[in-house]
Amino acid sequence: MDNSTLFSLRLSLQVAAVATFFVVLAGTCIAYFLARREFKGKELIDILFTLPLVLPPTVTGYYLIIIFGRNGYIGRLIYEWTGWTIMFTWYAAVLASFVVALPLMIKTSRAAIESVDKNLINASYTLGHSEFETTLKVILPLAKRSIIAGTVLSFARAMGEFGATLMIAGNIPGKTDTMPLAIYSLASSGEGAKANAMVVLLTVMSGVFLYLANRYSRRIV
Repeated sequence: MDNSTLFSLRLSLQVAAVATFFVVLAGTCIAYFLARREFKGKELIDILFTLPLVLPPTVTGYYLIIIFGRNGYIGRLIYEWTGWTIMFTWYAAVLASFVVALPLMIKTSRAAIESVDKNLINASYTLGHSEFETTLKVILPLAKRSIIAGTVLSFARAMGEFGATLMIAGNIPGKTDTMPLAIYSLASSGEGAKANAMVVLLTVMSGVFLYLANRYSRRIV
């Protein structure tokens, strides 16, 4: 592998790892909130968080530009305060991967939390445990397999993100060209051998991650 391939590999792993970290934190909290609370507009909120899962990635990327671009609703404020913009940086790739992977984490975690036996939850309350203690000692342990599955799916989705990343981070060699973007560039320029090698590498890596995660989750009691 040449330096450009190694850079794209390292950047993809870096982006996917950072995005997945925030996806797990945010996704688990949102899933718990949606699963354990009843309020008006709950399903509307669920739909809003799920939209990136069904929208074309370029549409998701366009929304991100409108919100976080230099002239966007939030991006303009950040630029005025700091003189910095997230556009065309690897942070933008993390943001894109986070947004498109979050729905997978929410869906899998919410379903798992909703399936926890309510009798066990009520028994925990009866024993004097607070909601926080019950969540840590009862709900999350019983839902951990699905949470792990959601984490793996989110990581794999972040690794393979292309459309939204291209829109907000661009395809800048040596700066924002993750593996999917590098493969696109190589295929477009006729460098089939390098593109094939990166495709095989990305496929094998994704398969290994899924295999290890499946083995680990089966060992959980």
